[in-house]
Amino acid sequence: MTTTSISGRLARVFALVLTGAIAARAQTPATPLPAYVTTATRTPAEPRTIGTATDSLTAADLARRQVNSLAGALGAVPGAPLFTSGAGGMITSLFLRGSNSNQTLFLVDGLRLNDPNTDYAVFLGGSCVGACDSLEISHGPQSTLYGGEAVGGVVALRAQRGAGAASGRIAVEGGSFGTVQGALSSQGESGRNAWSLAVQGGRTDNERPNNAFESSNTVLRLDRRLDDRFNVGGTVRWFHGAYGSPGDRYTNDPDNEEREDNVLATAFVDARLAPGWTARAVLGGQDRRFVAESPRAGRPTAITVVKNRRGVLDGQTTFAGWERHRVTGGLTAEANHTRNTGFGDINRKQSLLAVFAQDEFALRDDVHLTAGLRNDEFDTFGRATTGRATAAWLVAQRALKLRASYGTAFRSPSFLDLYGQSAFYVGNPNLNPEEARGWDAGADWYLAGGRGVVGLTWFDTRFTDLIASTANFRSVENIQRARTRGLEVSARWVLPPGTELRGSYTYLEADNLTSGRRLLRRPRHRGSVDVVQELGRGFTAGAGVVATAGREDVHAATFRTIDGEDYTVVRVFGEYRVSPRLAVKARIENLLDEGYEEVNGYPALGRAVFAGLEWKF
Repeated sequence: MTTTSISGRLARVFALVLTGAIAARAQTPATPLPAYVTTATRTPAEPRTIGTATDSLTAADLARRQVNSLAGALGAVPGAPLFTSGAGGMITSLFLRGSNSNQTLFLVDGLRLNDPNTDYAVFLGGSCVGACDSLEISHGPQSTLYGGEAVGGVVALRAQRGAGAASGRIAVEGGSFGTVQGALSSQGESGRNAWSLAVQGGRTDNERPNNAFESSNTVLRLDRRLDDRFNVGGTVRWFHGAYGSPGDRYTNDPDNEEREDNVLATAFVDARLAPGWTARAVLGGQDRRFVAESPRAGRPTAITVVKNRRGVLDGQTTFAGWERHRVTGGLTAEANHTRNTGFGDINRKQSLLAVFAQDEFALRDDVHLTAGLRNDEFDTFGRATTGRATAAWLVAQRALKLRASYGTAFRSPSFLDLYGQSAFYVGNPNLNPEEARGWDAGADWYLAGGRGVVGLTWFDTRFTDLIASTANFRSVENIQRARTRGLEVSARWVLPPGTELRGSYTYLEADNLTSGRRLLRRPRHRGSVDVVQELGRGFTAGAGVVATAGREDVHAATFRTIDGEDYTVVRVFGEYRVSPRLAVKARIENLLDEGYEEVNGYPALGRAVFAGLEWKF
């Protein structure tokens, strides 16, 4: 299928869904939009008041579409193409707004999950979104609030506070490729205490030899309200994945195996110090261990072990006592240690201290501005200073928001970049951080009664001092420049009776300005449409389509740059609620049995059928 045909199909689909959105304004309201987002400003903010392009997903949203993986949840977000090196559980990369895969920051329960030395690719490929989780994505440079790696944006995964009467859920599922998985969740509050717990796990053989994947995911959050002014609590999150890693289809290694354990824990306190004055402090840590084993005939097994440990103290205070201003300031102190027995033989520590300040200013009731500055001081390479400003203007009786933002960001050099040593490579301790500056402008149209929103955003980001190999490939330098720009379209609305539609589309131009070539694995066109329909008498059905076109890749065997294949993937799902507590579910992934490779040499799974039961208590 050609790029033209896919882009034309996407254009027709979005014309239809936008027409449906116009009709929806006169209909009966249904599921409301999220009341607040926090990632864009680090404070609870009503979506109409922020100038940042954001997306929000809750566990309930994903459950309606029978999506529980983190990669599956992000795959429908505009501007966020993901590419998996094969089947479920394999390494997955995210190119948010065309930024590099190591230029998007993942925040998990308030802690950074990744940095240049701590990879998110395994976690993203295998982790689940728990029943108590929520997801927020803030697009564009966000280093002013979150520091390094927040170039393309920030993905925030949070365990939510338990609320209301105690409730729970047990689910089991089985299907194609020997897949068996289950989930248990519970949440609620009693007096001053609240809890939420989600446990998920399972295994699948996938489709290739030596490609089985086993995983376990656990999320726990505990809260206690000490009095009207103080709330304390903590979170623990554990991901375990073990999988056969056969490599590309030209290699088909029968023995390689990789394992990862990633544990993050926090303790936090929220305080109301005075009327209009609040504070929050988080003390947390991360412990990641990744092991790759590669047996070799007649030689000892090659074993690579990567250990990442991180300790973080993050604090902020917000004062809203000045008319039309809400001022936030804070600091982040972090220490991390990486031990990597593989290429470069890394055993290094790093500490940083960052301070930031931000002012949210309501110029009028319909005009909202933000401006902020941040300074990050590293003991390895030095200082990085970033800034960000946004504007939001509400018109048409607050039904339409016009917004714009400008920000700067950076990515730190890795320990391998700075200090790596081998017989054929030596690091460069004089590297500067990679830098970016980006702007966007767009509009959000809010449907009456909280029934949905349609958003359009044009963005433009320029990258300088990108770190790349020298001409002889024996070291690295700050020698490349790049630019990404394009259009993001997102839509969500509810059409009675009981129909929910979601759609996204991204047009992306992504160029390496140094080489004059298109950046790899950035599709020019990517879009998705999902629909969920309540049929009555306990039946619900839905379908989703994802289309990708116009990208370049690297041939896994020859290493030549090639045109990546275009593909369209369809899924359908359904549910029959036997009683308020018992439901039967089924879904078909890749309904049309599309044969495609998101990354050349790594075949995606063919058609797969799954069925399961869910019991609520």
